[in-house]
Amino acid sequence: MSTGQELRDRRDGRGRRNEAQETAPPPRGRTEVRPARKSWLTPKRVLVIGLSLAVVAALGVFTVQTMRENAATPATPLSLDELTRMGDPFAPDPEADALKAVAAQARRAKEMKAARGESAPDLGTVKIVKTAPGGGGFNPAAFPPGSKPNPGSNKALGQQMAAARGWAGEWGCLEKLWDKESGWNERAMNRSSGAYGIPQALPGSKMASAGGDWQVSAATQIAWGLGYIAARYKSPCGAWGHSQSVGWY
Repeated sequence: MSTGQELRDRRDGRGRRNEAQETAPPPRGRTEVRPARKSWLTPKRVLVIGLSLAVVAALGVFTVQTMRENAATPATPLSLDELTRMGDPFAPDPEADALKAVAAQARRAKEMKAARGESAPDLGTVKIVKTAPGGGGFNPAAFPPGSKPNPGSNKALGQQMAAARGWAGEWGCLEKLWDKESGWNERAMNRSSGAYGIPQALPGSKMASAGGDWQVSAATQIAWGLGYIAARYKSPCGAWGHSQSVGWY
């Protein structure tokens, strides 16, 4: 055999041996050591997740508790004389409707200026008052010490009360209507018209027909608002359609 052939055979032999060594399993009794993977669950991430879960749980408990308190609080009834002096709280009120129309026009003007970049930062349609307004024979009232609005629980209560009236299928309309009007905040007051409460009654004292605690009680305000919608628009979707058309209801 020529010297060149011998060299090729040797190279082929070494290649086959190297290939066999690479594919051969590790010897028995020895395990292959692989580098450990770093866990994404670092102490910092564990702390952040724990705090987030605690906040969510606390908000959920607060919302459920407030909803139960609102639902369980009995409305303060008015005397027959007081109700007689009030008249029909759902009767057409041209003066109030005119004020609502002016407020809706002011809102649209603000939105147009904001779109053109010509207005100062929008403060919103409503403000959250620190003292409940008076009117209709009622004095301004302080809110219960330590209490604060909870729109989430108000909305949950409103959904239950609407369903009790047979309006479960129109919940979407009612939710959007009072989202727009007050954000479901029982302390909301319209900056332009002075309308008050979750349903934005104008004046707010009209809600006294549903209970003497109308200034501070979300349940009383919702009860009155549902009665107003039934009397004026037949259903939440009727009220929402009117609001979308002219800017108020």
